[in-house]
Amino acid sequence: MKRLLPILLTLLCFVGCVKHSAEQGSVPVGNKYATGFQITETDTGVVVEVFQPYQRLCVKEPLRRLGTMSTVQVGFLYALDAMDHLAAVCNPELIYTPVKGDEIDLGDSMKPSAERTLQAGLDALLAVNYGQYDNLEAARIEKLGVFTMYINEWQEGTPLARAEWIRVFGALTGKLPQADSIFNAVERKYISLSASVSERSVSEAVSIMSGNNFRGTWYVPSGKNYLAYLFKDAGADYPFYEDERATSIPLTIEETLHYFHDADVWVGAGGNSLSELAQMDEKHTWFKAYKDGRVYNWRKQRLPSGANNFWERGVVHPEEMLEDVIHILNNAPDSTLHFATHLY
Repeated sequence: MKRLLPILLTLLCFVGCVKHSAEQGSVPVGNKYATGFQITETDTGVVVEVFQPYQRLCVKEPLRRLGTMSTVQVGFLYALDAMDHLAAVCNPELIYTPVKGDEIDLGDSMKPSAERTLQAGLDALLAVNYGQYDNLEAARIEKLGVFTMYINEWQEGTPLARAEWIRVFGALTGKLPQADSIFNAVERKYISLSASVSERSVSEAVSIMSGNNFRGTWYVPSGKNYLAYLFKDAGADYPFYEDERATSIPLTIEETLHYFHDADVWVGAGGNSLSELAQMDEKHTWFKAYKDGRVYNWRKQRLPSGANNFWERGVVHPEEMLEDVIHILNNAPDSTLHFATHLY
């Protein structure tokens, strides 16, 4: 039997949404950037609404036992000093953030163990919604009596919009004021950094490339991708700022050479050294950035297990990611980088 929780959960249709908007004593707390959720403070608690799919949760008291299906979610909890709320995780070997060590291992995030999920006695399982398969897995878990809430920060197009999801975690753990304080500090620093390079003329801009050749296809960020926003806010020259596609852009090697053969720097490379990149694919050596030795990956804070703080702290602190790109464009010393590693 599902244990009693200090929360009231209601899945609503459109009529329910309209009724809620007129709820007495409700005060919507608007987002600055994120579009995937809304938080409303009411007389009875904090209401969290998450979209795609729509879910509504009234949190009367902090949720004490949370399960995570994504390492990004662990990063948000760590930033809030709310790791005591973490009771279960998927793929613990991929978590960079220090954890208590007594969390229940739910197994692979693509198919969490039903038995262990029930054993964890969760107030909520924080799910992901990358596609139809994830929806089916979340539905399977929910049929067991475990409430699942989708955390869709990855669907946001800009770095600050992704980081603003810390407010959802603040609402769930009773730390909304702390979440707002952290995000406001992140926003101020991010805007300040971007403003510091905004006066750079187009002729002075350093050109940038991203990605790797994978089985004949090179995937690069579209103009709606958060990495493209990082490049733009750092003052880099990038050819796909105006591309409206929501997904990565697949290029042939010929197209990639057309756009990036003379790019000054290359970020997000898949190897750990220039020689390894060459061994992976000789085509990697055809670019000016490779020949000039201006190639970087995002693995400075990476463990042998594959855990990478770029996906945890990086999402919460995009100002540090932006600072990395700015430093890379300006050939700053490697010691100034947070997440990026200069390949030699």
